[in-house]
Amino acid sequence: MGHGHDHATGDPGDEYVCVCFHVQRRKIESFCRRTRPVVASLISNCLDAGSGCGWCVQFLRAIHKEIVEGGDAMVMPEREEYLRRRKAYHRERGIKRE
Repeated sequence: MGHGHDHATGDPGDEYVCVCFHVQRRKIESFCRRTRPVVASLISNCLDAGSGCGWCVQFLRAIHKEIVEGGDAMVMPEREEYLRRRKAYHRERGIKRE
């Protein structure tokens, strides 16, 4: 699964949460801190995050809960696991990507 753009190197903020639109965690977190969206679905205003295949919506909700609602810190799966689970999600729903 050697997609060079799916997740970046070691900094958790560099991780691509929304792989469809290449939106990094740090951008989503910054958007949430800056705009304090009332609902997680408004995160789509941040470079369309979550409006592609839908896989990342669960992670966007967790980031929203962490930052806006003061919930537990959201932990991303390791890059390969994240991409493997995303591929399974696509397969289950008949989504043709990459």
